[in-house]
Amino acid sequence: MDQKKIERINELARKSKAEGLTDAEKQEQQSLREEYIASFRASLVGQLENTTILYPDGSKKKVTRKPQQKPKS
Repeated sequence: MDQKKIERINELARKSKAEGLTDAEKQEQQSLREEYIASFRASLVGQLENTTILYPDGSKKKVTRKPQQKPKS
């Protein structure tokens, strides 16, 4: 996500607190927030995929994703 979009998110947040947003601005804000969250998650996943745990005995283990649990009914 580029810096201009982040600045726009902040601008809309300030305007929302000060005077409120129009419906079009609310939709734009929601869209930008979703894009920001997706970008943040992708960055975090990439970082975790390249993370290794080093144990005191000198062994290494790559960080892996936890298996998804089935929802309880």
